[in-house]
Amino acid sequence: MKILVTGGGTGGHIYPALAFIRYVEKIHPNAEFLYVGTHRGLENKIVPETGIPFKTIKIQGFKRKLSMDNIKTLQMFMESLKRSKEILKEFQPDVVIGTGGYVSGSVVYAAARLKIPTIVHEQNSVPGITNKFLSLFVDKVGICFPDAAQYFPEKKTVLVGNPRAQEVIANGKSEVLSDYGLTPDRPTVLIFGGSQGALKINQAVIQALPQLAKKDYQVLYASGDRYFQELNEKFEAGKTWSNISLQPYIKNMTDVMANVDLLIGRAGATSIAEFTALGLPAILIPSPYVTNDHQTKNAQSLVDAGAVSMIKDDELTGERLTTAIDDIMDDHTLREQMADASRKEGIPDAAERLWRMVNSIVK
Repeated sequence: MKILVTGGGTGGHIYPALAFIRYVEKIHPNAEFLYVGTHRGLENKIVPETGIPFKTIKIQGFKRKLSMDNIKTLQMFMESLKRSKEILKEFQPDVVIGTGGYVSGSVVYAAARLKIPTIVHEQNSVPGITNKFLSLFVDKVGICFPDAAQYFPEKKTVLVGNPRAQEVIANGKSEVLSDYGLTPDRPTVLIFGGSQGALKINQAVIQALPQLAKKDYQVLYASGDRYFQELNEKFEAGKTWSNISLQPYIKNMTDVMANVDLLIGRAGATSIAEFTALGLPAILIPSPYVTNDHQTKNAQSLVDAGAVSMIKDDELTGERLTTAIDDIMDDHTLREQMADASRKEGIPDAAERLWRMVNSIVK
């Protein structure tokens, strides 16, 4: 089978696609893949390193306000359709899967017009404009949150989950925390704000560290490269705190997730897929800087399920963060209840479900 995958702009569109590709490679070694991204998107850095064949098209998003740039964007879209059709005719895929971003708009639409079986995979509880547009033309829509179903044609839409979830459950208990100077069998809180870090989370952690250093539990904080120097400068003494580990970045994040008791971070779809698959309770601080405030809606669905608590970005302080952590870490029963609720929200066979969807439309 020949599968073309397209998606880009953010890791939330790229990593689920790569997770699905890795799953299919294991169960169907003869499958052929092509990944199509943009010439300057994050995927242009990530995908080539995987060895997956990669091609690019030029495209950009429309401005929400009237702008002369939109004329250029429309022209680029028409050119990208032409380029997409050239790629499709050359590769001749059996199915095309779009995981989001402007690039998937061109490629998936072109594939649908060429009568190639098509799928849209939506990671968030509130879809973007591109996927809502594409849902009118594709054969199937795979969603990760039940709340997203209301935005798509009912007969096409199936709850499949995020393929990253199926990858993360392969990680079991290990001694990985010792790599960060922590005790593997001690209750642990993991805090991170994404690969680049998050200013408000970093400010709150700086305020909270003196109190967190006194706790029975231990804390692993990944600040992001841009904030790590500031942390070291302000808290040199923190290097002697036996229960605190400050890191710029955690490369083996999914392995670490499998060995902690509470997660604190943003409410991105991929992160949610990972920690719910593991059955982790969480404190989510949705980013206010995303389209349609979809992270808040992602988080709220888990708050309603009893799996997480949520702190708004503009309400986050060191004191508020410490109190929220203590409420969960000091109450074993509550933590277990949240973990159970989280596990129920997870979809640990997501990649398998998406694979079944592929086979349902490929003739």
